Amino acid sequence: MILVTFLLAGFVKGVIGLGLPTVAVGLLATVMSPAQAAALLIVPSFVTNIWQLLAGPRSSALLRRLWPMMAAVAIGTVASAGLIAGTKGPGPASALGVALVAYAVTGLAGLAVRVPARAERWLSPAVGLATGLVTGATGVFVIPAVPYLQALGLDRDGLIQALGLSFTVSTVALAAGLAREGALPLAAGAASLATLAPALLGMAAGQWLRGRVSAPTFRRAFLVGLLLLGAHLALRPWL
Repeated sequence: MILVTFLLAGFVKGVIGLGLPTVAVGLLATVMSPAQAAALLIVPSFVTNIWQLLAGPRSSALLRRLWPMMAAVAIGTVASAGLIAGTKGPGPASALGVALVAYAVTGLAGLAVRVPARAERWLSPAVGLATGLVTGATGVFVIPAVPYLQALGLDRDGLIQALGLSFTVSTVALAAGLAREGALPLAAGAASLATLAPALLGMAAGQWLRGRVSAPTFRRAFLVGLLLLGAHLALRPWL
């Protein structure tokens, strides 16, 4: 199941440029704790996001523009990693489900929000800190970072690289936070390395398919599936 999950997660990322941690942690949280799922995520997430970040010429410019947000992401993630690592029972999985539902609803709503340039100076750190807190609690990197980056008015290639930058920082910070909490044993690192091959294979297949199917249609289907998965995780303690 782990290998198939990362094959599917890599495929989704290859088609739409994001979704590997969301799909992987969301599916694996149905059979293991979110902390265990997040530990398996570290290596494939880092490698695929570095690949995504370096796939264009704007890495340095994006880093100069977004470094306050990235710093806040790192601080928030490391500070809150004890939530996903230390909480027992259904709480972390339910929190993950709520985060997935929020992300899916935001995406399906299709809200065309734009952030004024003058607001970036104070909004970027706030969004980064909120993203870090959600990451440390659930292992998912997307809320509210993805809607915020989409609202900056970046072109398609710039947005893909900005997402790669944000997810890379989140991955490294989550690994540091889990290690600090003793939730990233050597065996987990080896298992995470084993998930890299299916994730890369899925990502390559997704990139091949990207030019052959309607990306908006695929994204809508992905978000509907994510909404159902998130609702299942959020409501499971009461079912």
